[in-house]
Amino acid sequence: MEKTIALIPGDGIGPDVVAEAVNVLDAIAKKYGHKWNYTKVIAGGSAIDQFGHPLPKEQLQIALDSDAALLGAVGGPKWDNLASEIRPEKALLGLRGGMKVFANLRPALMFKQLKDACPLKNEIVGDGLDILIVRELTGGIYFGERGTSEDGNTAWDTEKYTRPEIERIVRMGFEYAQNRQKRLCVVDKANILNSSQLWRRVAEDVKKDYPDVTLSYLYIDNASMQMVRNPRQFDVIATSNMFGDILSDEASQITGSIGMLASASLGDGTGPGLYEPIHGSAPDIAGKDLANPLATILSAAMLLRYSFKLEKEAKEIENAVNKVLDDGWRTGDIAGSHLDEVKAAGKLVGTKKMGQLVVEYLNK
Repeated sequence: MEKTIALIPGDGIGPDVVAEAVNVLDAIAKKYGHKWNYTKVIAGGSAIDQFGHPLPKEQLQIALDSDAALLGAVGGPKWDNLASEIRPEKALLGLRGGMKVFANLRPALMFKQLKDACPLKNEIVGDGLDILIVRELTGGIYFGERGTSEDGNTAWDTEKYTRPEIERIVRMGFEYAQNRQKRLCVVDKANILNSSQLWRRVAEDVKKDYPDVTLSYLYIDNASMQMVRNPRQFDVIATSNMFGDILSDEASQITGSIGMLASASLGDGTGPGLYEPIHGSAPDIAGKDLANPLATILSAAMLLRYSFKLEKEAKEIENAVNKVLDDGWRTGDIAGSHLDEVKAAGKLVGTKKMGQLVVEYLNK
């Protein structure tokens, strides 16, 4: 197989972790006879520095011309004082909108080897957590009409959804639930918001096509509480852009290992998918060989699975990551309270060594 992968290193630790994911992708290509052609997209703060804009049209086009795109991270304090319309984070919205990737898949998976890092009690998390959040990505309040009055004393942002925008997310939620525990929870605020009431009407209509999946609903405030009270009740969650933003970050924290969590942003399959770790740019450790590359490596595995339909290759990467963890190798962020023990055992490693270990385990 020959494919083009657009690399979007971004800012901070983005280039560090993307470089290690590329090494892993190259190892997979060599092992299975594939060929990846890489193109580079400059986006975020680095694009502001170079072009004065977080995502120039020609850079977006490079991503659009690819078969899939792998993103590191964008942003940092350096650009905090810029006007909102040209902040680095606008590159994310521009990529998602431009690439028409309307669904963000965020697995909140607690690796058994890192269970001690979970902030919840053992009786709450049990044998582990495996939640999939399907977040609507190109609509809602983040893309709705907004404005500020001339005197600056009034501002507004509009939450707006259409039936087709909701249906494609809910249907995707049902599809994934069918292959998991057959439970889908739609999270909304239907007691207050008209848009959320539409989400429920659409969900009820779509449910007729999936009689084997149990459908439930929770208000966002209750769902946020339940996520820490009893997270194992969740299988697949489908929700709006803003609510998904909140819940997916909360879910990532209860796993105790934000440096381990990947994500995929997908469209209707006619264009490239966008894959990225959920962590930030961490500019304070950029270039210091301290960042954990595993979330980006696992994002690369999702890229192979969802964009290239290479399930075996994706699983090999995930298995290699698990074996690295089984053997006690840790970056500082996932060593946690065992940092001294990990150091004493000679198992504390940096970004490059962790990437190298994954490659070595792939080749065993």
